[in-house]
Amino acid sequence: MTQGFLRARRPEHKLQRREAILEAARELALRSGVRAVSLGGVAAAAGLAKSNVGRYFGTREEIYLVLAAEEWREWGSEVAERLGRATGLAAVVAALTETLEARPLMCDLLGNTATSLEHNVSVEAARACKRAVLDVIGDLAARVAAAPSGLTESEAYELVGLATAGAGMLYPVSNPPAVLREIYAEDPVMAAACPAFLPALKRIVMAAAVGLPALR
Repeated sequence: MTQGFLRARRPEHKLQRREAILEAARELALRSGVRAVSLGGVAAAAGLAKSNVGRYFGTREEIYLVLAAEEWREWGSEVAERLGRATGLAAVVAALTETLEARPLMCDLLGNTATSLEHNVSVEAARACKRAVLDVIGDLAARVAAAPSGLTESEAYELVGLATAGAGMLYPVSNPPAVLREIYAEDPVMAAACPAFLPALKRIVMAAAVGLPALR
């Protein structure tokens, strides 16, 4: 057994090992996409046995739920800072969407959360992630409503949720796998069906921001 596989006994060592697992999972996901990462791959990248990873996270999905919660909190802080300088609805939409484009891991996680990452996890792991998400959405909704957006807080809540849902939907479409990239390179008509992420997301979010008050 190598030194890397020795059990961490002190609290600080356990924390270091947990962070090493999260960082390995983050780097693998950025390199090859969340869907392609296995628990064994994370263990190998962290220099641990697969069974050792299980002492910190029950499943691969739980690792990525923790990373998803981190991404949401960091994104929320970035958006909040930009909303404090927003001068109109266009600036509010830009704050929500441009920050998502800058976080490819979050967009990838958004696209995988409901379809796979919320499965095969403990109730505690799912609750912790969901609470983090709802806290961020609630905070940003209040800030969007306080900005010169013309939206009520409940409308702003819907808008923030739509922005993230739209990002999760658009990200895999606008970042296609190798087979589709080859097809698009050969067929311009098919390539036109591959949207540019940021313009498409901005259009969706702006349409909702303009339309929501009409539904009052």
